Amino acid sequence: MPSRYLSFRCSVPWLILLLQTLFLIRSFFGFPRAGDIYSPSSFYPEFQDVNHMVIFGFGFFLMVLRRYGFSSTGFNFLLIVLGVQCSVLVEDLLVFLRIQQNEVGMRSLAKAVMSMTAVVISTGAVLGKANPVQLIVMTLVESVIFYMSRCINRTFLQVPEQLTLMHVHLFGAYFGVAVSSRFPGPPPGLDKNRSTPKSDLFSMLGTVFVWVFWPSFNSILADSKREAVLNTYLALAVSAVAAFMLSALTSKDGKFRMSHIHSAVLAGGVTISYTAHSIQHPWIAMILGLLGSVITILGSHCLQRCFNPALKLQDTSGVHFTFGLPAVLGAVAAVVLCVVQIGIETRWNDLSSLGYMIFVDLGAFCQTISTALVTGWITGLILNIKLLKAVHVSKYFDDQFYWEFPHLSVGF
Repeated sequence: MPSRYLSFRCSVPWLILLLQTLFLIRSFFGFPRAGDIYSPSSFYPEFQDVNHMVIFGFGFFLMVLRRYGFSSTGFNFLLIVLGVQCSVLVEDLLVFLRIQQNEVGMRSLAKAVMSMTAVVISTGAVLGKANPVQLIVMTLVESVIFYMSRCINRTFLQVPEQLTLMHVHLFGAYFGVAVSSRFPGPPPGLDKNRSTPKSDLFSMLGTVFVWVFWPSFNSILADSKREAVLNTYLALAVSAVAAFMLSALTSKDGKFRMSHIHSAVLAGGVTISYTAHSIQHPWIAMILGLLGSVITILGSHCLQRCFNPALKLQDTSGVHFTFGLPAVLGAVAAVVLCVVQIGIETRWNDLSSLGYMIFVDLGAFCQTISTALVTGWITGLILNIKLLKAVHVSKYFDDQFYWEFPHLSVGF
């Protein structure tokens, strides 16, 4: 057996065992009484939707590589179940330090699962290049840093709790892009980083599941749940229609391209995430869905052909234009809509309050994206130290380096 396989046997299982032991010890001494945790709750249907979206939807969404399907779904599941426990532990620590109030039961678990969306998005940027040890370390680091970013927005900028979680797309995309910039690019002759009709089909299945459950994701913590569900669905519907239209218009032969549909149909859900609960006119949600789809498809052309090669970025799943750019658009739209709403209510007389709201919204946006970029770049450096045994570029995008394929060993 090659030494590299032996090294994974000696590192991955023991790392997982160590982390799980720590989580068990902390849960034994740190959780509230069982009666509080398991109290009856009507929150479970929404939590179930979010759980399906993150585990099943994103698991298949990442199956874009022809020889990396086992790892895309398997590693995604492993990272989520480890990351959720880490997020609960971090939140328990924040309660102990009196930084936030204690929330137990289904609501706390739902916030932890939603936080894992950042990890899943970041994983898409380094998909096929990071080994399991690197992915686990990235998950732990990103979970802690994302909670720190949320605490800064909530404590110093007074951003509402549900809106701090909506930064998950922005943080995950730019954290993943920054991490991927520290990985060496694949050799020119390597053709394993492409898709096949089968992988595109599975990936589109995941996209459909994410699309279906996205209204629950945007509304689970919102006060105005009906408005959030309605606005999210309308934005998603318009972005899906626009994705088909723009795909046919931008392709050379006038046919639909699965890569366009795979990315742009979700843009409406990302763009509307900041304002889904507050929009009172459905046509605004529809316009945001349209703009999200436009910026995703146009961004895929510009980023892949110009921006990524110039900065030597290796965004495997295109998370920058699928989640990053629509999140930026959504943050800008939230500022504009807030200015208009407050201006109309005060008849443009209370300019001090208006300036304060702009400062808060822009401050939260800048703090989130700058923290993601800086800490992601540092995390990328950490992941490439010799102790974590980075994969050689010739082994990129290949399941056989991590998974057992019995049918390939017949006859040996």
